[in-house]
Amino acid sequence: MGEHPEAREEGLTDRPRHGDARRTDRRHTDDRPAARRAGRGILGGVNAPHTDLDVLHEIADLVAGGRVCVLTGAGMSTESGIPDYRGPDGQRRVQPMTYQEFTAGPDSRRRYWSRAHVGWQRFAASRPNAGHRVVAALQRHGFADSIITQNVDGLHQRAGAADVLELHGTLSLVRCLTCENRIPREDMEARLARLNPGFAERVRTGEIRPDGDVTLADADVASFVLATCERCGADTLKPDVVYFGENVPKDRVARAYEAVDASQTLLVLGSSLKVMSGYRFVRHSHKAGRPVAIVTRGRTRGDAEATHRLDAGLGETLVALARTLGLEEDFGPVVDGEYATGLPLGLT
Repeated sequence: MGEHPEAREEGLTDRPRHGDARRTDRRHTDDRPAARRAGRGILGGVNAPHTDLDVLHEIADLVAGGRVCVLTGAGMSTESGIPDYRGPDGQRRVQPMTYQEFTAGPDSRRRYWSRAHVGWQRFAASRPNAGHRVVAALQRHGFADSIITQNVDGLHQRAGAADVLELHGTLSLVRCLTCENRIPREDMEARLARLNPGFAERVRTGEIRPDGDVTLADADVASFVLATCERCGADTLKPDVVYFGENVPKDRVARAYEAVDASQTLLVLGSSLKVMSGYRFVRHSHKAGRPVAIVTRGRTRGDAEATHRLDAGLGETLVALARTLGLEEDFGPVVDGEYATGLPLGLT
């Protein structure tokens, strides 16, 4: 989709908050929360560099103007115990299965489903973190008009967000590549359990992976029985997600562009923007003259287009953002470290 010729920079602070008469330009007033005026309580109470606090305050001013489109990536869910494909240096931690590999034959699909079946219950046990709850609150209080996620875990919805555009699909559905029938993932897991009684309990597993599967021994994979489509009988059942090497459906991309174009600020959270499916919206907003704020650990592909950039953990940063905006609700504990603790995901 091309650039809209009428795209132009819009005012950022002259629009009242949705449903809140106090939503005014706070840059030139001193009615900010005391913690913000003093620089306390920001970023989990740590002594963050002054420049980081300034950037956080500037991002808060953008968000206070409303009409924010939030774009989230894998870093959004690491504090829920779900690892991402890439580390802070942008390099892949693991090599994901590609669409071409999955469709190559039944052996590839057996490898995926055996590992996914074992990892599913642990993946499904993950819970929304403080960052997810803040994003839902931004939507609920009228700051964010739209949420686009590159994640397939459904944690935004479980945190209370509505109308989330899942750019890369969802692991909660399974699609037959032959007849296009779709079934709930839980139904698929129940069928796999009947076909492979005791398999998940019997095998030894390695770490969980970003797409919910685990590493297994070759002998265990070879013994796994595949499920077939109940409608057409094919063994081409696939999670309803966009694999590497597969294109995002055009209608979904069009809806994402509409959401971005309807916004006055793009807020990117937890994405390295390495893949074009997310980066194109940053580039699009930049060309249209709209502010782009990026908060994540490490470098991103969109750093050159960002008007605001904060290298920080999402949980503590988003809670600090919420407090700066005057949202005092309980977002749950902020996790220290890279992954959530207490979640039996076998992370290493």
